[in-house]
Amino acid sequence: MPDIRVKICGLRSLDDVATVAATKAAYAGFVFFPKSPRHLTIPQARELTLAAPVGLAKVALVVDADDALLDAIVDAMPLDMLQLHGHETPERVAEIRARYGLPVMKAIGVADEGDLAALMEYSLVADQILVDAKPPKNAALPGGNGLSFDWRLVAQRRWLKPWMLAGGLTPHNVAEAIRLTNARQVDVSSGVESSHGVKDPAKIKAFVEAATQDGPPILR
Repeated sequence: MPDIRVKICGLRSLDDVATVAATKAAYAGFVFFPKSPRHLTIPQARELTLAAPVGLAKVALVVDADDALLDAIVDAMPLDMLQLHGHETPERVAEIRARYGLPVMKAIGVADEGDLAALMEYSLVADQILVDAKPPKNAALPGGNGLSFDWRLVAQRRWLKPWMLAGGLTPHNVAEAIRLTNARQVDVSSGVESSHGVKDPAKIKAFVEAATQDGPPILR
């Protein structure tokens, strides 16, 4: 099986960073969105990103952030990627990518086939695409809701840029999601938590092992 790259998002403590660093995860995600239970202040995130080892890509997740917030984040800490999880237009994505010189991953919510056109549109301007479940109307959070979508919608599809599967993934279903969709990258947040915003080290380890096929099968 080709290498599967795993992103653990919503880290909030030095213990979280150490747990992720001890696995084969490729990305660590840090959330800057006050409505989220995973939100970090800039000083908090700086401490965590500085503790992350070289080789673990550090991703800042923002939601419709203005330049002032992005400037403050990028200036304060070492980052490898920006993740845009709001209603950013293709023009805004291109602007952010040019302004900061960092790779940009754009999250796209998917509920039905009509949502797939946006994946191609944003592939023209982003470096990566995060294919996530579309949040319910009036949801407080644009992601990290533990919801999945019909994986058959993206099964075996190809886009112009690398893409990452998200939405409702857990240690129990990630291997099947990879098998069905042929995703080479997966993202998880709530699926490795013991409660909202609290990461579970055992679940993180189990998720990475299941995704990378580096452990025994996980039984329901």
